[in-house]
Amino acid sequence: MKNPTENEIKKAAKALKDGHLVAFPTETVYGLGADATNEMAVSRIYSVKGRPTDHPLIIHICSINQLTKWAVDIPEYAIKLAKEFWPGPLTLILKRANIAKDFVTGGQVTVGLRVPSNPLALALLHEFEKISGSAIAAPSANRFGQVSPTSCEDVSEEIGMYLAKYDLLLDGGISFIGIESTIIDCTTDQPAILRSGYITKKDVESKLGIIIESKFGKIGMKFSGSFERHYAPKCQIILGSHTSQGNGFLALSEIETPPGMFRLASPTSVMEFARNLYSTFRTADRMGLNALIVTPPLGDGLAEAIADRLEKASLGRY
Repeated sequence: MKNPTENEIKKAAKALKDGHLVAFPTETVYGLGADATNEMAVSRIYSVKGRPTDHPLIIHICSINQLTKWAVDIPEYAIKLAKEFWPGPLTLILKRANIAKDFVTGGQVTVGLRVPSNPLALALLHEFEKISGSAIAAPSANRFGQVSPTSCEDVSEEIGMYLAKYDLLLDGGISFIGIESTIIDCTTDQPAILRSGYITKKDVESKLGIIIESKFGKIGMKFSGSFERHYAPKCQIILGSHTSQGNGFLALSEIETPPGMFRLASPTSVMEFARNLYSTFRTADRMGLNALIVTPPLGDGLAEAIADRLEKASLGRY
């Protein structure tokens, strides 16, 4: 459904209630959604993605008002983060309420929650909550460990063959941010960033007024993106300023293309680099290139998030 109408969004919400899957856009990447309380529907997400069943899914809720329905023992700082950054690209890891079952949390006692800011996603979430009282479990709409989709075409190419007759795909154009949400562990006295994203450590610290830790997955908890290898295209990702004849090249526009290489994108800012990262991976694969040479942008914040995705992608696919 391209630029879906109100009636088509209602149809998608009804499809979710009936146990089908709906792929939909968010401001980060496209998600593959199912009713978070329907075990059979959630199991199809794992099947379509080829995702390990002990790897938890992020639950997308329609507003901060749903927070206490899905989580318990919520620290004050987590409520403050939700008020400051929701709707937006921030996932909070909290102690799960009874409604969040093992089949969606990967058997963990925690649950990941977020409210996306994409208008289409929000409209779908509100409509689904209205007719079902539930929320949408939605990892990225791609095969496990591979490149996250940032367009409807990416989703169709990546998992279209695995979807069933009554599953739906909502086309909301290109994802604005292009990389996955920041994840913050809110299960202890002090918050810690587990996965970097558009919302940076500096952003969080400025709102909370405290220095927070960046753990980037170096804890026992499982969460989206916590595997060492992830976000990987078929071609090899090589980081740095290597010269490799006949392969692709990605760097900020101010960096010249080495002789004999194919320039696949010339982002003029770190934000544009993030937005084009995964689509450039896919372009390299469509061209049949053996390798994509990437000179990452320098700095912290969003540049740090890009570096995280590139490092994991450079290790290749499982």
